[in-house]
Amino acid sequence: MLEKLSNIFKIEDLRNRVLFTLGLLAVYRLGAHIPTPGINAKMLADFFNQNSGSALGLVDLFSGGNLRRLTVFALGIMPYITASIIFQLLTVIYEPLAKLQKEGEMGRRKITQWTRYVTVLLGVVQSTAIALTLTNTSTGSSMVTIPKWGFVPMCVLTLTAGTAFIMWLGEQITERGIGNGMSLLIFTGIVVGLPRGIADLYEKATTSAWGAFTPIAILILLAMMIAVVAFIIFVERSERRIPVQYAKRIVGRKMMGGQSTHLPLKVNSGGVMPVIFATSILSAPLLFSGMSFFGSPQLKDTKFFGPILGAIAPGEPLYELLVMAAIIFFAYFYISIVFRPDDIADNMRKYGGFIPGIRPGRRTSDFINDVLTRITLVGAIYLIIIMLIPTLLISGIHFNHIPLIGTFFDRLPAFVTSGLGVNFYFGGTSLLIVVGVAMDTVQQIESQLIMRHYDGFSPKSGRIRGKRSW
Repeated sequence: MLEKLSNIFKIEDLRNRVLFTLGLLAVYRLGAHIPTPGINAKMLADFFNQNSGSALGLVDLFSGGNLRRLTVFALGIMPYITASIIFQLLTVIYEPLAKLQKEGEMGRRKITQWTRYVTVLLGVVQSTAIALTLTNTSTGSSMVTIPKWGFVPMCVLTLTAGTAFIMWLGEQITERGIGNGMSLLIFTGIVVGLPRGIADLYEKATTSAWGAFTPIAILILLAMMIAVVAFIIFVERSERRIPVQYAKRIVGRKMMGGQSTHLPLKVNSGGVMPVIFATSILSAPLLFSGMSFFGSPQLKDTKFFGPILGAIAPGEPLYELLVMAAIIFFAYFYISIVFRPDDIADNMRKYGGFIPGIRPGRRTSDFINDVLTRITLVGAIYLIIIMLIPTLLISGIHFNHIPLIGTFFDRLPAFVTSGLGVNFYFGGTSLLIVVGVAMDTVQQIESQLIMRHYDGFSPKSGRIRGKRSW
């Protein structure tokens, strides 16, 4: 393994890409220690500790802990993800934008430019919501050490600039580094928080937080983590292989074709993106729940918005139902963007390929689409199962809050409706992102090694042998 790792640094281009990526990730972590001026860090930390089991834990996870300390990178990449979702949806329902996307590199650059503008706009809106929440006279006055008229514009400018800089870092990593830049930034934010999760688990073990059941509970949690990681790796590597046969044809004086191959369709083609999209959309109302206008109560305390915001809080049945529906939607939406059965069927027909028993053309496209529809549903269910694990560990699902029939669920075990109070970093969503991004990055490095005739990391990736010279 050490020899394979050393091969990375033998290739100049790959070495430069890896070092460039590590350098920008170091810059990202450096910015995570620069606080926004005028913040009472102790009061803000106490506020997050009191609300650690709410959606704040989810938002803080994707920001890499920056929101907890309100650093210059407190908003993270959530505004960019939201802007990307908006434009991806518009390319499907708005025909002029769809035509612009099909124009090639120039069209995609134009859409990317508009995405950046919307990202900055969303950064302004979200940072304004945070600033107004922290300066609220009823709950947030102690969190700010300078006057409101000076803190609000400074906070908006600082957080928006930080969001724009994070967006630039992600784009630079994707273009000039290794892996997907945005995913690696989320990956880095989660990984640096794992020691805090381990310390929290250690504290529960030393203080016997669950009584005599504590040692058994710790072992069960560790076994569950290993099982979840193994389950994620198994599903992420699973694929449905459609056999493809190429007919023989004469090109010049040579006989071409005649070989059998397969079309691999991954069970979870969208990877972690459906989960990131779904959670980013549903966590957005949290940033506005603490807002108040002209001294009025916060939105979460009003008669109209209070019940709505309470019903879509993490752990509530309605929230979990919306997350499940959003994951299924984005799983199909993402695959519809990156995978086009019509184009695959046309390319197969051009090169004399066909699926045994299926006529080329429209029938082949329909067959691929049907298979893709079924396995995407399986992948979405897999993502939902992974998503439910942290919910059960933190707060449980509050079935007892359902009107009329809530008392029936009081008979369920306490961990189902109240959770175990385990730190979020041991949840399935964070493990899914960490494992998925790590596998994707390693696969890209491995492809670079194999392309240059070096051994990859997996046993099946052998060195490509060239012609022997005698």
